[in-house]
Amino acid sequence: MLQQLYHLCKIAASSLVLASLAVRGAVLVDFQVAQPPPLPQDAKQCTIQILQRTFGFSFGLAEVVQYTPPTDCGPPGSWAGISLNFTVTSNGTQFDRLGIFTFQNVEIWRTSTPEPTLDGIIWTYLKDVTRYIPLFAKPGTFILQLDNLLEPGLDGQYATTLHATFFASSERHPPAPKANAIIPVSTLANDTGNEASVPPAFSLNVTVPRNAVQIFAELYASGNGDEEFWYFNTANEFVSALPSGSIGDGPFREVRMLVDGQVAGVAFPYAVIFTGGIVPTAWRPITSYGALDLPTYFIDLTPFVPVLTDGQPHNISIDVVSAEEDHAINQNWFVSGNLQVVTDSSSKPTTGKITKYDASPFAVTKTSGSVGDNGDVNVTVSATRNIHIEAEITSGSGKTTHVVWTQSLEFSNTQQFLDNTFIQNVFQTASGSFSSTHNGVPSLIDTFSYPLNINITVLTPDGNNFVATFDHSYDRTSLPAPFILGSTIHERQLASGFFHLASTGNTGNGTNFNTFTYVDLAGNTYDREVTAVDNNITSDHQGGSLAPRSTIAFPSFSPQTPFVVAQPRLPGGRKFGN
Repeated sequence: MLQQLYHLCKIAASSLVLASLAVRGAVLVDFQVAQPPPLPQDAKQCTIQILQRTFGFSFGLAEVVQYTPPTDCGPPGSWAGISLNFTVTSNGTQFDRLGIFTFQNVEIWRTSTPEPTLDGIIWTYLKDVTRYIPLFAKPGTFILQLDNLLEPGLDGQYATTLHATFFASSERHPPAPKANAIIPVSTLANDTGNEASVPPAFSLNVTVPRNAVQIFAELYASGNGDEEFWYFNTANEFVSALPSGSIGDGPFREVRMLVDGQVAGVAFPYAVIFTGGIVPTAWRPITSYGALDLPTYFIDLTPFVPVLTDGQPHNISIDVVSAEEDHAINQNWFVSGNLQVVTDSSSKPTTGKITKYDASPFAVTKTSGSVGDNGDVNVTVSATRNIHIEAEITSGSGKTTHVVWTQSLEFSNTQQFLDNTFIQNVFQTASGSFSSTHNGVPSLIDTFSYPLNINITVLTPDGNNFVATFDHSYDRTSLPAPFILGSTIHERQLASGFFHLASTGNTGNGTNFNTFTYVDLAGNTYDREVTAVDNNITSDHQGGSLAPRSTIAFPSFSPQTPFVVAQPRLPGGRKFGN
């Protein structure tokens, strides 16, 4: 009862703080549509502050703190779940910035910042990190890398606070299932984020426990620089038909994980649009899906257990490749990974062998297109990928497991450059199905579809006025591992915006409509339908078992409210003013 009262008081206090900020300065309350963490709210909870830091000029200056597990909610590691609360305020003018949370040399969360307003913004995101309980069960180093720059015209700082809440286990809420060990596939740095920049490919020699019987790999990957809008990059054979400075190497990207040089699994990534992307005013106050919590990708490395349990170091590498003949990409992608390892009750080494290996080094790709007499350019890049790996594994305790790991993926991207490139369209689909069975029992499932349609239309010859529309979906049924809660998410986002560039200040408007549903294998449900128009939330409905009991009262803004907006980033090497 006291815990429930405490929880309600926290909600009320947060609402009062937001209300007072909104009244005082018309603070924009930003958010990403997502399900609340499916954790037992009636369990005993213990909250600790992990870090607090204002990131001003912080490029290369990460926040590094030491963590000690709490003991008020039971022995470390016995928890029913863990959530992180990341709350940030900012005001001024600033670009969005990437945030990397690293713990025990394992990346556990990749996020980004909404762009601030002069009067200020605030956002809070709750992240379920239950799958990382083995890391939180012991002391270690926690790092937040949030590279921010202060310079003329960019004065926004990000004031951040991170709390962790631990949910005590009980007869009603047993300890969360978990891996026995988590091995980082990262740079192993102790003073900054542990993500690696590729190209070139990132490699690390790792040694796994000799009694490992299951290994599930998690991949983090996102494009940056000339790869931020990778889905707008054009196939090399058609780049010469576009304006100077257009970015090549095509729109297809495959994230690969290799074991000793052999492809073990791949991901076709979801296209996250950061809040400064294309039309920044389209992402206020609702960010694009994934901007505050970038998706990750799981593959089953269990077929390689007979190779990895010989007691010797083995090379694990991560890279990102294209559909070009040389498979090259631009600079750069940030990648990292981790291996969630399940060990046998016996300390004897696991044995076995890979009985079938059918995985080509690269996807099968095709590029076609045309250049019209009027200069219109149409390009389509498609790809298919199939992987089938089987193994027989015998644990030290004598159990034999037949593992079947398959992946089937498809990709298509059509680009249109019309009316002297004043009109630019992208129609992209990425879909696939991953399946892993251990003695016929599903251990990993991932069925996904990521359709993306974007139109950019330049309205004036100087290129300083343009509109864009977005139709973006994230449909995914995922069981990442037997010890990680499976779920199905359907998210569709329809957004649009107008933007005007001027030396006296950039202005624009935007609309954003989201429909979202979530259901998991524990029976939790959540749905939300929310609309924003010119910074205002005009409708908002939340339902399901995870829906909050109280909601935030969003501030109202006049259509004439001026917003100073940082320079937007445009895809494909497009320049302002053509």
